Amino acid sequence: MRLVAELTLNPPIVLAIGGHDPCGGAGIQADIEAIHASGGYPATLVTALTAQNTARFTECLAADCDALSRQAALLMEDMTPKAIKVGLIPDRGVGEALAGLLGRAGSLPIVLDPVMAAGTGQRILGADMIATMRGLLPLATVVTPNVHEACALAGAQDPGEAARSLLERGARFVLLTGTHASTDDVINALYGPTSCRRWRWPRLPHAYHGSGCTLAAALATWLARGADIDSAATLAQEYTWQSLRHALPLGHGQRHPGRLRIAIP
Repeated sequence: MRLVAELTLNPPIVLAIGGHDPCGGAGIQADIEAIHASGGYPATLVTALTAQNTARFTECLAADCDALSRQAALLMEDMTPKAIKVGLIPDRGVGEALAGLLGRAGSLPIVLDPVMAAGTGQRILGADMIATMRGLLPLATVVTPNVHEACALAGAQDPGEAARSLLERGARFVLLTGTHASTDDVINALYGPTSCRRWRWPRLPHAYHGSGCTLAAALATWLARGADIDSAATLAQEYTWQSLRHALPLGHGQRHPGRLRIAIP
């Protein structure tokens, strides 16, 4: 009870930066729910408005990069995040604005979720954004790509080779997720400078909208709470798997993770 009381009175602030999903499965709403459920307090910056639902994605409208920078400056003047989670980066201007913000973050943990396609499969970003996202890798504490995102970002065919390439490009850790791999179980792997740890999770029977956002936001929150990278990765995966196990069929497509149906550890 004491830990819960302390978190309630003074939770660590996690700055979530990403796009808005009107159906609430992914993006900023997913971040808010996962951060709250993991024991943090979410502050947010919206990088884009999207037109999407649980079955399809049709449009991405980037935020004005100057306005985004002003919002960030005013927010950081008043509140002190303990970690930053970055999701959808819709264009180069927003990417450059975020690079400036992240470059001033000092030693804060930064979790970069390299969103390239909607959960429903439609590609969001063009090939020209790969270079922009690569430029953020040296600022990232941990990058959380699925196997397709890792290979695209690294320019490699093999996911393990891709993860190691992302480390060479500057990321401190890579949490490679196996949800899109053709394996019976979901195998996730945390690649670091000298080691690789793997987890195996039973593959659940449905498709889910916002699982990557959920994982990255929970990971950022556990890092904000002071957990080491191995513990934070384990706790974030457990929370995400439980959220998917309790997912809700709210639309006609992918299920929404039941992020608020999971008790705070």
